Amino acid sequence: MAGNTDVMVVGGGYAGVMAANRMTQRSDVTVTLVNPRPDFVHRVRLHQLVGGSDPAVIDYREVLASGVRLMVDSVTRIDAAGRGVELASGGRVAYDYLVYAVGSGSAPRVPGAAEFAYPIAGLEEVQRLLPALDAVSPSAALTVVGGGPLGIETAAELAEQGRSVNLVCGGVLGPYLHPRGRRSVAGQLAALGVRVVEGPDTKVTSVTRDVVRLADGRDLPSAVTIWTAGFGVPDLAVRSGLSTDGLGRLLTDETLTSVDDERIVAAGDSAAPSGLPLRMSCLYAMPMGARAADTLLSRLEGKRPEPLNQSFGAQCISLGRNAGIFQFGNKSDVAVWFHVDGRLGAKMKEGVCKGIPKHLAEEAHKPGGYKLHRMKGGAGRRKALEALKAEGTVIGRTA
Repeated sequence: MAGNTDVMVVGGGYAGVMAANRMTQRSDVTVTLVNPRPDFVHRVRLHQLVGGSDPAVIDYREVLASGVRLMVDSVTRIDAAGRGVELASGGRVAYDYLVYAVGSGSAPRVPGAAEFAYPIAGLEEVQRLLPALDAVSPSAALTVVGGGPLGIETAAELAEQGRSVNLVCGGVLGPYLHPRGRRSVAGQLAALGVRVVEGPDTKVTSVTRDVVRLADGRDLPSAVTIWTAGFGVPDLAVRSGLSTDGLGRLLTDETLTSVDDERIVAAGDSAAPSGLPLRMSCLYAMPMGARAADTLLSRLEGKRPEPLNQSFGAQCISLGRNAGIFQFGNKSDVAVWFHVDGRLGAKMKEGVCKGIPKHLAEEAHKPGGYKLHRMKGGAGRRKALEALKAEGTVIGRTA
């Protein structure tokens, strides 16, 4: 393509920053990152912000390439036909290509949850929670809703402070974990004093100012209710008239290209490649950001983009500052029997948390150096795609 190419990245999380940094390897590409806040939120440390052990915020200058223009604003609509975006500030910016990386959040859809519970999937949400925690007695009963990594980690951080914590799983504790790993996590939570409430009848049916009601009829006293359950994405793609899955994730093919427009690619939690979205995780977001950038770079070079080939089967969870678990998985992202727990598990989790900004910074200083998205994936996704093909429901571009 002759002349300069303007690439806009919408969303400055793990996927968006990786994609933006990677695009700077071409001198004829101008990259603009649009993000609603001026700092990078290290989302995997938000539970530590709740516990007071980490600010969970990093200066963009530490992780973003100097050649990327940071625009602190929010995109309210994507005009795919006109190749431009409308901004909350009232402006409009044109683009040649767009990376859609708006991330995800929790989705409290239970009666009373929106009014009385505190979601913590974002920085501002945690900042809203902190005064509520300070306002109640240290001995007051707290309820964390959600048995996934964020719920487990938040419950552990608070219990380590001496707080009284119920962890309501709404099903099984740690759904990704292997049974051996689950037993380990349950034991470590018990040692911290966390009361784990799990089982098929432990879904929350309503939330009031001081009570969490479960499907089995139990009422749990709760001075502060923290919500980590559910999954939702911003509705930007829906509002923009782009094709999405049932939850609003942008539908793409296996090169992460929008099924509606080859000038739009998606990465991270807000992408649904072939209608088979990957597990919500920074370990997937960064490789997807690299893959999305490579797709655009291939198009600029007149080459055929390579399809998604994701690996990285694992999950790491901290359990306070002195314990944790690193749960290994196979290449199809299914947990296996082997895990590392206790103090070594905590050190491995901390290593991952420190390694994430390091990967982003390295890509900022040497764009194109990141290689982990090229690791060969497992057979699980290939089989799922073959099944869709046999059903005649494989998702691909329509234009």
